[in-house]
Amino acid sequence: MVTPYAEVIGDPIAQSKSPAIHNFWLGKLGIEAEYRACHVPSDGLAGYLAECRDDSDWRGCNVTMPHKQAVMEALDAIDPLARAIGAVNTIVPLGGGELKGYNTDAGGFLEPLRKELEKQHLFRMARVLGTGGAARAIITALAGEGFTLVLAGRNPEKARALLDELAPDGERHAIDLAHFADPTDFAFDDREGCLDLVVNASPLGMAGQPPLELDFSHVPPGSIIYDIVTYPLETPLLAAARAAGFETVDGLSMLIGQAAIAFEKFFGVAAPRNDGDRELREILTR
Repeated sequence: MVTPYAEVIGDPIAQSKSPAIHNFWLGKLGIEAEYRACHVPSDGLAGYLAECRDDSDWRGCNVTMPHKQAVMEALDAIDPLARAIGAVNTIVPLGGGELKGYNTDAGGFLEPLRKELEKQHLFRMARVLGTGGAARAIITALAGEGFTLVLAGRNPEKARALLDELAPDGERHAIDLAHFADPTDFAFDDREGCLDLVVNASPLGMAGQPPLELDFSHVPPGSIIYDIVTYPLETPLLAAARAAGFETVDGLSMLIGQAAIAFEKFFGVAAPRNDGDRELREILTR
């Protein structure tokens, strides 16, 4: 019996939560298919895609590090959003052996913010900390939602180059990440009607990494603190933000959101999202 399948590729790949997410949804829907993890090193990427082109059971794949940019040159078509971001994290077959690339990270990042984004605001500002691969989708997504962007990185020149590439229009500022580590006596103006967002788009705070050094005197009152790190789920940044009374968004929100967009592309049906993904979250955090 033939079983349709999708998978996630990367190097390394053992740590990926994507199989648990997608197989949970497949089970909920009673779909006879499976989702796998496949270790693909950089020198095996071309061969992997060549095999997939001829595999009628293959429904597509998610792409994780280090392939999100390298894979683009091997595809037959690229969605405009993925082209703008400069990275692909989802590939689906078009038929006839052709492959198309998408980026679901931007939509996944915005998903937990949608209710807030549906409101009218006098002003929107996002302080994004980190200039790595994840920041590309986040910068593009926020620029499309009318945010003034402050991008902080260890190399401000790299931050400026990212803003010039991904958010050329509108107000934007590039600064040194160390700026946020020291206290400030800056007096924030009235934030009524404003949407302020602070995003950790770096690996800082992840298990095995140094913590993100952020003094909360830099954070406007009423800000939403969003940390895309998923391990640990309760990062030092989120714990400190909650203790200070800020609203928070954790990394699983983006991970599940981007997976849901990919799931529908792979299997042709919407992912079953119920009760705030409570059951799925319990599985992923065991």
